[in-house]
Amino acid sequence: MRAWKTTAAMLLSLGCVASAAAADYSGVYDCKGLDAHEGPYDGIVTLERVPAHSKAGFDAYLFTLEVPGFGRYPGEAVAQGKTLAIHFALDQPGSDDHGTGLAHIQRDAKGRWQFKKFYFEPAYKGGNTGTETCTWRAAISKR
Repeated sequence: MRAWKTTAAMLLSLGCVASAAAADYSGVYDCKGLDAHEGPYDGIVTLERVPAHSKAGFDAYLFTLEVPGFGRYPGEAVAQGKTLAIHFALDQPGSDDHGTGLAHIQRDAKGRWQFKKFYFEPAYKGGNTGTETCTWRAAISKR
């Protein structure tokens, strides 16, 4: 009986360790946003995990948001658990369209990753905020 309890305890602890492992949020996401100055918009986000800089429960990502009619916003993100901090900047020289966002990521009803982000742009048109909801669409194509 004692051996059974010890084995059960070990299996439970292994399950806890496995479930605590960080998820990889890499992928292509379809986004719907609402910008305080520009109004509603659609975009595509690509998140790509950088294993060499991901450690001890923190994950590093390359981030790119593409918004038709506005441009491309490359940046970076860091994740701890289900929280993402994101920095982005329009890739046009001299632009004030750059900012920082904070997002919470979780599975949607269909089991896809989805994050909801609030962002702040201190210099864009005197200051700006917005929100985005981005839903995982596909894995990143290998280059």
